Amino acid sequence: MKILAIDTSTEACSVAITIDGDSRERFELARQRHTELILPMIESLLAESGLNSINDIDVLAFGRGPGSFTGIRIGTGVVQGIALGSGLSVAPVSTLAAIAQGVYRQRQETRVLAAIDARMAEIYWGCYQVNEQGYMQAVQAEVVGKPDALPLPEQDDKSWYGAGSAWAAYEHDLSCISSEYLSAYDGSVLPHATDIAHLALDSIAKGELVTAENIEPVYLRNEVAWKKTR
Repeated sequence: MKILAIDTSTEACSVAITIDGDSRERFELARQRHTELILPMIESLLAESGLNSINDIDVLAFGRGPGSFTGIRIGTGVVQGIALGSGLSVAPVSTLAAIAQGVYRQRQETRVLAAIDARMAEIYWGCYQVNEQGYMQAVQAEVVGKPDALPLPEQDDKSWYGAGSAWAAYEHDLSCISSEYLSAYDGSVLPHATDIAHLALDSIAKGELVTAENIEPVYLRNEVAWKKTR
């Protein structure tokens, strides 16, 4: 199984290719250079992986949000364009889940409170727990909200690890409301395409792939609309 995954939903820009579980990745803090970086990253990683073209890929995956509105639009547009041209199916993956999966990959933490700074004094928030197959699964719906109004998981035994940019932007507020839950937290964690590719395997197993025409980003804020390319 060959998976090409991309993520442009935060200040990071990343591309990964996973071939039968072996992953290669490009990762760079891009700020506003996602459009400039993403396609060259894909091309160089295809060459490095020994693949002749996108047609050697089996499945596409991308960070569907939440995150930066502009970044999500870029990622959605790029993956939709590739899918339309190649006929490949796509696995849309939550960027909050990707943050949680990255914490599990790097630190073996099995419960993660993933939080991205949503600006306007709000946070994109998700609570994840690893399953028997090694995939992070949401224990409740992802939300956007004020730091003092976020839903917390039922388990309050200090077994949760906080990760994502909101843990830096709202460090005091989040550490206070989560003091009964947290073992530690890291506000520098960003989503990686490697983890999006890994979570795509779960989507494949569950039959949750979509076609190019049915790709949709997730903003969590209802006032933002996305018009799909037809």
